[in-house]
Amino acid sequence: MKGTRRHVVVVGGGIAGLAAAWHLHREDATIAVTVLEGSPRVGGKLRASEIEGVLVDEGAEAMLARRPEGKELARMVGLGDHLVHPGTTGASVWTRGALRTMPPGHVMGVPSDVVGLARSGLLSPAGLARVPLDQILPATLVTSDVSVAAYIRARMGSEVVDRLVEPLLGGVYAGRADLLSLEATMPHVATAARTERSLLAAAKAISRNAPKDAGPVFTTLREGMGGLPAAVAAASGADVRTGVTARELRRTPTGWSVVTGSTRDPETIEADAVIVAVPAPAAGRLLAAEVPKAAAELARIEYASMAIVTLAYQRSAFPEPPSGSGYLVPSVEGRPVKAVTFSTVKWPHLAEADPGLLVLRCSIGRLGEEFVLQRDDGELVALAMAEMAEVMGVRGLPLSTRVTRWGGALPQYDVGHLDRVARVRAAVAVQPGLAVCGAAYDGLGVPACVATARTAAGRVLAHLRREHEGEWREDEPAAGSR
Repeated sequence: MKGTRRHVVVVGGGIAGLAAAWHLHREDATIAVTVLEGSPRVGGKLRASEIEGVLVDEGAEAMLARRPEGKELARMVGLGDHLVHPGTTGASVWTRGALRTMPPGHVMGVPSDVVGLARSGLLSPAGLARVPLDQILPATLVTSDVSVAAYIRARMGSEVVDRLVEPLLGGVYAGRADLLSLEATMPHVATAARTERSLLAAAKAISRNAPKDAGPVFTTLREGMGGLPAAVAAASGADVRTGVTARELRRTPTGWSVVTGSTRDPETIEADAVIVAVPAPAAGRLLAAEVPKAAAELARIEYASMAIVTLAYQRSAFPEPPSGSGYLVPSVEGRPVKAVTFSTVKWPHLAEADPGLLVLRCSIGRLGEEFVLQRDDGELVALAMAEMAEVMGVRGLPLSTRVTRWGGALPQYDVGHLDRVARVRAAVAVQPGLAVCGAAYDGLGVPACVATARTAAGRVLAHLRREHEGEWREDEPAAGSR
């Protein structure tokens, strides 16, 4: 392909795929990039739409502010002035019949202070009495990856897992603590498990050493996180094609071919390199022919589905206005709603247009509870309204409602996840000009996805440069031929 413009195909138009395209363009604008997205729109689980005139996210509503990748990308594509921070991050847990505040200094639900835990009222007297036994029990030896529940239950008892840790993990993964990997989901705690006898003491040290002046934990965009994909796509210089599904990926003598279209009318796109930025099941199908070891590992990554029910009320419908950002619901409570966010309280800019409006989002669906999501939209709205009536005392009907379903949305980082990802990458690494990125690997949040995109783009760029240097040396006249 001497003398031709290098071409990279990115399969997947979620934030990871778009960020990969943008990184490629930023590093070498001479590279032609094509992004293939099977759905009618880019952005994956980042989408915002209006409810009662307020632009509210339907998927992820924020990104970690203390990880730089997401904020940096927003700034680089011209949205730096659009970044805003929450007005409050105080969250509660609905458990044992009441809303109870999270104890101070906890580490992803792991308490660091027994006194603060007691004041929260989250645990029963028996559950609370079990926690300090951690300080006198023999060390729990952790020499390989274990589940979150297995380790924390051994140290602090079941109630800490059920009423503190699992609700927080459920908010991120919609998963189960007895399946999720300690190494992949709680790395700070995993490090402590290998080096410390007391988890309570380790949590206290982690909390004490956490930066106190690092600024807000979360940030979003004034137009919602749903505004980020379009800006990245526009800045990427890529040919973004929606409604185009990649069905097959094959190695060729000069690079790769990506087959799209129907089986009756296929289209083949030739590329020097390919970045696969789709969820694990789809990535596995694409890689099955050329990288079967990676495909087999990706097929083992399970996904959870969920729905977000957005309700808009008059503030007067609430006997007392919510004072925090929202609350979590432990799965042991047996309720369909697993989390509630008071959007116009958490994000003050959303309330600017109409201070009398209160918009909230109810998250429904956990791993293994797909039967709940089989109900129709009206039934899901009824569940969310019943939640508000019971917990917040809301009376009357909402002004507007919206139901957004995310099937197979959240990859589960089960025990052994990090080793599984390492095996995927090792198998992909031997294929020249091929890379993978997305939420299935190193983290579900926007910054983590952007980080995987940058790594994938870097791998492809390095390959293209090696190929270019090889061609340049091949085209040089032999010594003494002039």
